[in-house]
Amino acid sequence: MQEIIRLLIGIFVLILGFPIGRYLSKITSEELKSGQKWFKIIILISLVSSIISLILRNDLLLFSFLFIAIVTSMSLNKK
Repeated sequence: MQEIIRLLIGIFVLILGFPIGRYLSKITSEELKSGQKWFKIIILISLVSSIISLILRNDLLLFSFLFIAIVTSMSLNKK
């Protein structure tokens, strides 16, 4: 039961990454233009690290890296 609650909290925090990413993209638009290459590298590293964390069964790192990937990708998707 405790494991399910931890997973639900982790999923809730991941869902919060979408509005946080959109908010950050609105307030930091000038940084997005010059740093797009670095944002893409951060997303790639976060996704690879989340897969490694999944294999190692470390939920804390998995959710942390997925949160970083979501927030960064939402910042890049600003239109």
